[in-house]
Amino acid sequence: MRNKRVLLMVEIAIFAALGFVLDFIAFRMPQGGSVSLVMIPIVLMAFRRGIAAGVITGLLVGLLQIVTGFISVAPLSFGFVVMQVILDYLLAYGVVGLAGMMRSRYLEAVQAKKTGKIIAMVALGVLIGSFLRYVVHVITGILFFGMFAEGNVFIYSAVYNATYMIPVAIVAAIVCSLLFITAPRLTQPDS
Repeated sequence: MRNKRVLLMVEIAIFAALGFVLDFIAFRMPQGGSVSLVMIPIVLMAFRRGIAAGVITGLLVGLLQIVTGFISVAPLSFGFVVMQVILDYLLAYGVVGLAGMMRSRYLEAVQAKKTGKIIAMVALGVLIGSFLRYVVHVITGILFFGMFAEGNVFIYSAVYNATYMIPVAIVAAIVCSLLFITAPRLTQPDS
């Protein structure tokens, strides 16, 4: 029992570190945000070990970005910056782990060897995690970056965050689908 917990903690740490490193392989947007591969290890952990492990992995990715200073903050008071960082990094990456909601259906599809359903469940999981991350970024944009908005702050934040979140979701869905089909053992912790 203890060894399984230690193994789980090690896997979470490794996948969080991998996510942090993969965030360096990115196309950075001029005002913040980037198209990167950061979500792939979070989604992988969510499908491998479940929602809790995925959420913790996402939280650690965000925490690594915070402690290393690889963050963009609004020029506001300290209290607002803390709230913005918590939302934009901890919560935004943490909710990506909710992709694990599709884990049981994915595992059923793997057992049945239905490639189309495997791809659909992976893509749906990635889209759930991506959408929730997008919502958090839109809220953060409205609350903390509204001063940069030209016109309606909601539309500005929604459009701006969509410019990088849509490509991130597409890339993550494609890469995760290919990974999960070609190496299904990645999502089976007992293998």
